[in-house]
Amino acid sequence: MKPQDIKDLQELIEFLKKYQVAEFDLERGDIKIRLKFSQAVAPAASVADLARLVAAAPPATASPAAQPAAVPAAPADPDAGLHIVKSPIVGTYYGSPSPGASPFVSPGDRVEKGQVICIVEAMKLMNEIEADASGEVVKCFISNGQPIEFGQPLFSIREG
Repeated sequence: MKPQDIKDLQELIEFLKKYQVAEFDLERGDIKIRLKFSQAVAPAASVADLARLVAAAPPATASPAAQPAAVPAAPADPDAGLHIVKSPIVGTYYGSPSPGASPFVSPGDRVEKGQVICIVEAMKLMNEIEADASGEVVKCFISNGQPIEFGQPLFSIREG
């Protein structure tokens, strides 16, 4: 595929996601593309949610005057408000420009919008992925050489 074909495919994927198309097939000459998007699933209840429900429910033998025990507030999500950099393409993730070289970025590093933060290899092409926000890199979700999907989280950045 040519770089323009990859860009066209990315735009098609964004369009299909925007209009919540579940499946899409395309055949053009010797190229066959089949896209299938998973439906959003409600998150499963956590142990903390279940404990809160059990603690709030009155015991079966309780008198009407009995009060449920106070439930401590759930801890705040430490990743709330972070910007997530997602993969724009399917491929293989590389965190450094060559084997043995130092990584483009590490947690704790400051990045600027447009700065190269990793490489995704797709069909023997090395695609530089740039930060789409400025701030501090909090976490890298992928390890070197790992296959990644379109839209998969790569990094979290605390903007500022």
